[in-house]
Amino acid sequence: MKRLFYSLCSIALLFASCTEVGNGPESDKPNQDNDSIVDQPETKPDEPGVAYVWDENVIPEITIHIAEEEWNKLLLRFDEHPHNVDYFHADFTYKKGGETLFVQDGGLRLRGNTSRRRPEGQTGDLHSPTNPDWHHCHFGINFRKYHKDADHTIKGIRKLNLKWFKDDACYVREMYCYDLFHRYGIWTAIYNTYCRVWLQVGEGAPVYYGVYEQMESIDDEYVKRRIDGMFENKNGHLWKCTSGANFQHTNARDFSWDKDDGATFAYEFKGDSADFAVAKAQLEDFILKLKGKSEDSFYKWIKEVCDVELLLKTYAVNVVVGMWDDHWNNANNFYVYFNSTDKFDYQFFFIPYDYDNTLGTSLNCGVQSDAGRQDPYNWGDNGLLMERLMRFEEFREIYKKALMELVAPENNLFHVDASIARIEAWQARIQSYISNDTGEDMQLEDIPASWGNHHEYRLLERGANNFFEVKTQSVLNMN
Repeated sequence: MKRLFYSLCSIALLFASCTEVGNGPESDKPNQDNDSIVDQPETKPDEPGVAYVWDENVIPEITIHIAEEEWNKLLLRFDEHPHNVDYFHADFTYKKGGETLFVQDGGLRLRGNTSRRRPEGQTGDLHSPTNPDWHHCHFGINFRKYHKDADHTIKGIRKLNLKWFKDDACYVREMYCYDLFHRYGIWTAIYNTYCRVWLQVGEGAPVYYGVYEQMESIDDEYVKRRIDGMFENKNGHLWKCTSGANFQHTNARDFSWDKDDGATFAYEFKGDSADFAVAKAQLEDFILKLKGKSEDSFYKWIKEVCDVELLLKTYAVNVVVGMWDDHWNNANNFYVYFNSTDKFDYQFFFIPYDYDNTLGTSLNCGVQSDAGRQDPYNWGDNGLLMERLMRFEEFREIYKKALMELVAPENNLFHVDASIARIEAWQARIQSYISNDTGEDMQLEDIPASWGNHHEYRLLERGANNFFEVKTQSVLNMN
């Protein structure tokens, strides 16, 4: 399938000061929102809501307003079932530059897998108006959860995921990765920007939760934004793939549709339950062909059902940023989309997802012990899709060429000079906003996650421990 890039929406960018949301404490921090991101990628579609919400030139300010009774329900529900996906009633103020939008009675939920946390207090505690104990956590917002109308959107955007920078004292890892995807023309990557978050419980003063990542949700709206020249068809099947999604088995227990009950499966269908059987049969057929076809038959088939170059360029970004918790190495963390409901006639797309454990945050996992020095040709032995593709010299060359393009100095993509410049620009914009009322993650530090196995990696410090330099050398050493 021919790949086309989104055109940049021509709406005027907002260059207004970013002060605190109206009912929150006044900010005495300098405004830096008029500074453009270095080499800002031109991948926004011609859609006002996307261009507005994910315009990187102005940091949005989001205040969550929730009644104390509703907040207590959220806390106690977490105690009953930490991985619940229940929504709770809340209002939202969305301020960007000089414009303030308000959504009344939308849905708020907690998000995250191993990173999911109770946002206040300890087990059994209710909200404390006088001595609250706040914790960073991931939030999900569905503006249209209870009211299906245009007033319950932010310029047409229905959902936002708000992600705190867990284990990333640099506040840049996932921001960098998705930005790199877009710079390299990988249009399947989601949109994300920095934002600032406040929480107001009941009549209390808004509490500043700090700098967050504002992320696009991968759902039917995500698909609709990528139709023309991309997915082509919005009426296909979308799957979330988590632990165990290696495309090597078709065990019934690994498949389910999204029941909104917090249960996880290797392959979770993101459509309607009525369509699950058809979608499951299609994915099972894909897996069986991926497993069972002879080499010659596989070569012909995969080029018919997949834009192999797009897939391999996507995976080149995945590997160069050190994403080890992925399909190839750990059978985890990606989405797939089939752009048809036909069991046999479709195009298959790989969608990258979840990039906080990257750029030197390494772990002993799968075949890997060092995400910087691991041979890019042998990134894993668990994900059958990449394993089979790497058996063909033609595909290996596409993959290698993409990696070389990413690290080449003249392309200003992954090269250490361009990478440091982008990171420093991002950090300069958020530096004065990091301090927050949770008391957590209060300063920028150039270190990987403490639980990793390579604590020496750095992003801004040049030399033998700089992740960009180490990874570049690993790519240049490919045979």
